[in-house]
Amino acid sequence: MRDRHAKILATIGPASSSFEMLDKLFIAGADAFRLNFSHGDYATHKTNIENIRKLEEKHGKPITILQDLQGPKIRLGAFKDQAKHDLEEGDFFVIDDNPEEGDKNRCNLPHPEILDILTKGDKVYINDGIVRMNVVEKQGRKVTCKVYEGGTVSSRKGVNLPGVDLPISSVTEKDWQDLEFGLENGVDWVAVSFVQKEQDILDVKAKVDGKAAVLAKIEMPNAVKRIENIIDASDAIMVARGDLGVECPIEDVPSIQKKIIRKCRQEGKPVIVATQMLESMIENASPTRAEVSDVANATFEGADALMLSAESAAGKFPEKAVQTMHNVICRVEKSSAWYDLIHAREVSTMPNTGDAITHAAAETAYALKAKVIVTFTEYGSTALRMSRQRPRRHIIAVTPHLHTARRINLAWGLNCQIKPNPTSQESLSDLALSAVKDAKLEQVDAPIVLTAGLPFGVAGTTNMIRVI
Repeated sequence: MRDRHAKILATIGPASSSFEMLDKLFIAGADAFRLNFSHGDYATHKTNIENIRKLEEKHGKPITILQDLQGPKIRLGAFKDQAKHDLEEGDFFVIDDNPEEGDKNRCNLPHPEILDILTKGDKVYINDGIVRMNVVEKQGRKVTCKVYEGGTVSSRKGVNLPGVDLPISSVTEKDWQDLEFGLENGVDWVAVSFVQKEQDILDVKAKVDGKAAVLAKIEMPNAVKRIENIIDASDAIMVARGDLGVECPIEDVPSIQKKIIRKCRQEGKPVIVATQMLESMIENASPTRAEVSDVANATFEGADALMLSAESAAGKFPEKAVQTMHNVICRVEKSSAWYDLIHAREVSTMPNTGDAITHAAAETAYALKAKVIVTFTEYGSTALRMSRQRPRRHIIAVTPHLHTARRINLAWGLNCQIKPNPTSQESLSDLALSAVKDAKLEQVDAPIVLTAGLPFGVAGTTNMIRVI
C-alpha cells in the first residue's frame, strides 16, 4: 500500500511498453496507465493491456487502464512540394475549400463545415498556436485572415479556432472503432477528447453502457463555459492543459485548473491534471524547479491524479520521471501546509445518507486519531464519497468486484482491495481487520473506522459507521 493520496497516471509509449519497464514504473509509483490512441496500432495496445494485467497479477493490486481517444484533429491540407512558409505579422493568408496544394498565400482546410461557420473577427491558430491570425474577410468558403503573430506553416499542421463552437462531433469514426476495441479488451476508463458539451459525454456513455467509466478532457473554451454540466455528465475530468493553453489565453490556465479541481471535488468526481508536468525530463534526468512547483501545486490543490505524458511514453528517463513525481507528492503530503490547504477547502455535505455517513466517518477518524478508514463499497460510490472528504487518513476501499476496484483506484487516497461481501456484523469486522493487515501498514494500534451498508451487498445502502 502506497503512503500517498494523490495518484500517478503514466502514459505508455515506445520508452515504456516492455513488461520490464512497466514493472519498474509501477514500483516507482505509477497507479494507472494511459493508452494514447492518437498513436500505435491495435496489436501494440493489446500487448500493453495484457502486460498491465500480468503486472496486476504479479503485484496483487488493481491497476487502472485509461484509453484516451484521439478526437477530431483539424489540420491544414498539403503545401506544394511539402514546402514550409514563414508568415510575418501583417501578412494575409487564405484558408479555403480549394483542393489544390497550398503556397505562401493560401491553403486548403478540408473541413467545409468549419469554413461555413467562421465569421469576421474569429481567431485562427496554426501549428499549436505559433501562428495566430484573425478572420478579416469571408467570401463563401474563402476565408481571408490577417497574421498578428508570425511563424512557420507547413503541410498538415494543426488548426485551433478558440471560442468557435465547432460543428463537429467530439468522437470521430476512428474513435468509435477504437472505443469498441478498448471495451472488448477491458479498459477501465475512456477519455473523450475535445469535449464541447455534456452531450458529447452522454453519447459515449450510451455506447459504453457501463462497461467502463467515461472521462471528459477539458481543453476548449466552450467546455470551460459549460463545465458544471460536463462534470455532471462525466465520471471524471481531465484538465488537459496542452490544448487548453492554446485555445485559451495561457495566463488563464492556472485559474481554470483551480476552478475545475474545486468543482470536481464538490461533486465527488475525480479530477486529473495533465500535460507538461515534468516536461524537461523527456531529455533530462532532473526536473526544473518550476516543474517541481507545478506538481506540488496540483497536489496542494487536491487533484486526484497527476499525469505524465511524453515523460513516460517517449522520454529518456521514464522510471525516474515517475519516481520524481512520487517523491514530490509524498513530500507535499507530509507538510502541514498541505493539510491546512486541503481542509481549508472543505466541501459541503450533500443531502443524502451516503454523503452524511462518509462525512461523519472522516470526522470520527479525526476525533479518535484513527489511522485507517475502511469503506465497503459495491460499485464505488461510497468510496468516492469518502475520497471527496480528503481525510488525512489511509482509506481502504473494499469491494467484491475487480472492475470496481480498477475504476476507483484513480481517485484520491483510495487503496482498493478485493474481498467478498460481509454476511454478518462479525464478518464485517473480520474483513476490515483483514484488509488492514493485507495493506501491510505499520502496527495500527489506534481504532479503525469503517463504513458499510445494510443489507450487505446491496449498492447504494451505506448507512452505518463502526469503530473497531
